[in-house]
Amino acid sequence: MTKSNFFTRSIHKKIFAIALPMMLSNISVPLLGLVDTAVIGHLPESYYLAGVAIGSMVVTLLFWILIFLRMSTTGLVAQAYGANNRQKSLHLLAQSMFIAVMLASAILLLQTPIARIAFHFVDGSEQVLFYAREYFVIRIWSAPAALMNMVLLGWLLGMQNAKAPMFLLIITNLVNIILSVLFVVVFHWGVAGVAWSSLISDYVALAVGISFVVKMVRPDWHKTQLQVLLKSVLNWVSLKYFIALNRDIFLRTLCLQIAFTFMTLQGVKLGDDVVSANAVLMQFLSLISFSMDGLAYAAEALVGKSIGSRRLDKLKEAIKVIIFWSLLFSVVQVLLFYCFGESIINQITSIVSVQEQAYRYLPWLILIPLTSMLGYVFDGVFIGMTRATNMRNSMIFSLCIVYFPTWFLAEEQGNHGLWLAMNAFMLARGMSLFWIYSRLDKNKQLIMQ
Repeated sequence: MTKSNFFTRSIHKKIFAIALPMMLSNISVPLLGLVDTAVIGHLPESYYLAGVAIGSMVVTLLFWILIFLRMSTTGLVAQAYGANNRQKSLHLLAQSMFIAVMLASAILLLQTPIARIAFHFVDGSEQVLFYAREYFVIRIWSAPAALMNMVLLGWLLGMQNAKAPMFLLIITNLVNIILSVLFVVVFHWGVAGVAWSSLISDYVALAVGISFVVKMVRPDWHKTQLQVLLKSVLNWVSLKYFIALNRDIFLRTLCLQIAFTFMTLQGVKLGDDVVSANAVLMQFLSLISFSMDGLAYAAEALVGKSIGSRRLDKLKEAIKVIIFWSLLFSVVQVLLFYCFGESIINQITSIVSVQEQAYRYLPWLILIPLTSMLGYVFDGVFIGMTRATNMRNSMIFSLCIVYFPTWFLAEEQGNHGLWLAMNAFMLARGMSLFWIYSRLDKNKQLIMQ
C-alpha cells in the first residue's frame, strides 16, 4: 500500500463502518460486566462476588471454547460475500445453526457431569462454591440461545453488516443490565438474580438476531428452495471442511480459555479477596478486548472479502490501517487506566479489602492494551483468511512455551506472577501471528487456497 492510499478517506470509512458500530455495541458488554460485578460487589461479603466469578468462568469457558461458531462463520461468509455468492452464504448460515443446536443439546444433556468435573478443580471456600453452583445451574440453560447468537453475529459480520449486530448487542445488554439491577437490588435475588438476567437476555438476543437475518435474506429467499438448502447442510464434503476449520479454531480458543481459567484457579488459592480483586480487574481486560475487537471484526470482514474477491492490495491496505488505529486506541486505553483506574475500581466494589488488592495489581492492567494489541488485530486477519491452523499453532506456542514457563519462573511472586504471565502470553500471541503473516506475505501465500 502506498503512502497516499493510507491517507485516503475511503479505506478508513470502510473500516469504521464495521468497527465503530461494533465498538459502540461491544463497550456495552464490559459495561454489563461492570454492572453485574457492582451489584454483587456491594453485597456485604466477598464470597458473593467470588461465587459469581467462578460460576461465570465455568459457563464462559463452555460457551467461548465454542466461539469458532462465530469466527468460522464470519470468515467463510465474508469470502462468499467477496465472491458475490449469496447462495453459499445462506448454506453457511444453515450449516452453522445446525451445528450450534447439536452442540447446545450436548451441553444441556451433560450439564451435571460438566458441573461436577468443573467444580471439583476449584479450590475455593464452601460459600464461594455454593454460589458458583447456584449461578451455573441457572445460566447453563442459555446454551441454545448463546451458541445460535454466535452464528447470527458471525453471519451478519461476514455480510459486512455491522449495524444489525450493534443494535442486537446493545438491546440485549441493556435488557441484561436492567434485569440485573431489578433482580438483585429490588427483588434481592442475589447471585441467582444475575444468572437469571443473563439467561433471559440471551433469548431476547436470539429473537432480535433472527428478525435481522430474516429481513436480510427475504429478498433472495425465492431463489433458494428450503428443501435444497436443508439437504446441503448435511453435505459431507462441505461439512468435513467446516468441521476441520472449526476444530482448529476450537483448539485455539481452548488454549485461550485455559490461560484465563488457570489464572482464576490460581487466584482462588491465594484467597477470596485476591480472586475477587482479579474478577474486578478482569472487567478492565473485558473493556480492552471488546473495544479492540471492533477493529478485529473489521479485519475479519474486510480481509475475508478481499480473499473472496482475490484482491491482495485491498487486504494489505486494510491490515495496515487497522494496525494504525489499534495502536492509537491502545495508547488511549493506557492513559485512561493510568489516570482513572483506582476510581473505576471504587465504582465496581465497595469492599475495602478487595479494593486494596485491586490497587496492588492495577499496573499490570495498564500495560495490557499495548501487549495485547497485535493479538487482537491478527486474530481478525487470520479469521478472515480462514487460516485456522496457523491460529492454533500460535496459541499453543504462546500458552505452552511462554505463559506456563513464565508463571513457573515467577510463581513465588504470587498474583504479580500471574499477571506477568498473562502479559507475556498476550504479547506472544500477537508477535507469533505477525511472524506467520510476514512469512506468508514473503512467500506470496496470503491468498493461496
